[in-house]
Amino acid sequence: MNELTFGWEEWVSLPDLGLPAIKAKVDTGARTSALHAHDIETFGSAAKPKVRFNVHPIPGREDISITCSAPLIDRREVTSSNGESEQRLVIASTLEVGGQSWPIEITLTNRAGMTSRMLLGRQALGDHIIISATERRLQPDLSYDVYHSARVRHAAPVRALRIAVLSREDNYSTRRLVEAGEARGHTVEVIDTTRCYMAINSLAPEVHYDGKRLPRYDAVIPRIGASVTPYGCAVIRQFETIGTYCVNGSAGILASRDKLHAHQVLAGKKIGMPTTAFAASPKDTSNLMALVGTAPLIVKLLESTQGKGVVLAETKKAAESVIDAFRGLKANFLVQDFVKEAAGEDIRCLVVAGKVVAAMKRTGAEGDFRSNLHRGGSAKVVRISKEERDTAVRAARAFGLGKAGVDLLRSESGPKVLEVNSSPGFEGIEKATGKDIVGKVYDEIEARVKPQPVRRRKG
Repeated sequence: MNELTFGWEEWVSLPDLGLPAIKAKVDTGARTSALHAHDIETFGSAAKPKVRFNVHPIPGREDISITCSAPLIDRREVTSSNGESEQRLVIASTLEVGGQSWPIEITLTNRAGMTSRMLLGRQALGDHIIISATERRLQPDLSYDVYHSARVRHAAPVRALRIAVLSREDNYSTRRLVEAGEARGHTVEVIDTTRCYMAINSLAPEVHYDGKRLPRYDAVIPRIGASVTPYGCAVIRQFETIGTYCVNGSAGILASRDKLHAHQVLAGKKIGMPTTAFAASPKDTSNLMALVGTAPLIVKLLESTQGKGVVLAETKKAAESVIDAFRGLKANFLVQDFVKEAAGEDIRCLVVAGKVVAAMKRTGAEGDFRSNLHRGGSAKVVRISKEERDTAVRAARAFGLGKAGVDLLRSESGPKVLEVNSSPGFEGIEKATGKDIVGKVYDEIEARVKPQPVRRRKG
């Protein structure tokens, strides 16, 4: 390794942590290097613990924060220059200076008052380093400009993430999310949404669980059941307030779960769907049916899921009977045109990050117009048209969903959106298509949690 001369301050880079430019004070009085970090939290298994923390690389710019994670290698008692002792977490990282790089140990400490964001101790100063204590920045200059440009995203390494899956069910989809995430080196924790509670205030909003504050997650994957939609969305909204990336946001989930609202959203974006009508008064039954067209008609509860609460009325008389029955139960419902040419089949498009990553054709069980796999339907891979692909993408985008199952009917006048599902299951479509859909979800999460460039301040 070539000989390098350091002054009392040098520009350095920590590529393993996604810190491409940081000023470090050279401190030969300290054994181990120190990085001034905040929100320091350990995570992962006891056998392979990790630590997640944030760094403000530019002094005085607390709006610029880089989230880092690294394996935890030690806990160490450290005495600072002012005589104070504290136990610090220790990580290993690569130090890069003047075109050369070598491994060093770093302790993490939250000392916001320190001007230097990093101290370089003796352990980092190998035999190839000569110290000139009266000079500074003898090595090539770097620049904080990197944090104001897209280069900060390119400099970010693929790091271990801490991810929460909001789910109350131990099913295929939840297990796949855990297994696939852990296979990538992430820590994935399943959180029962109904056991979360919230501290709501403007300074430090928090989510609590089983008597403790939940840690800071890099991402949240909501898989909340229809029966707990309002409370589940309140929990997601709290994570959004904290600044956590949520694969699906609370507003999109709420809108997609309310079938009336969902159809209004689709209509507002001019996305094709079966003709739909809704009325609150029993006096409007005939007019309601006339708006949709002639029988057969679909009568659908607004809260229906997995095909439950969806009735095919083959005659006008049958439709009136079903509507009267639902009204007698004080249930909210809508009436839809029955797309005969679909013949009991629909297409489920799985949209992730604005792209259709897989599609399958679902066929209803013998004698059933509903194609839901939960009701005995079958599925097989299908090739979709550009129009169907565009419709599915537009439908997911209309609700702002990063992950959605869009159900389409093939009609004579083009694709019709039947439903936008904010918590689509993975089992049916992964088995039908042979694709790693969950992997696509993690690809998007890993891309989204990378740091964003921050604008320079004027003046």
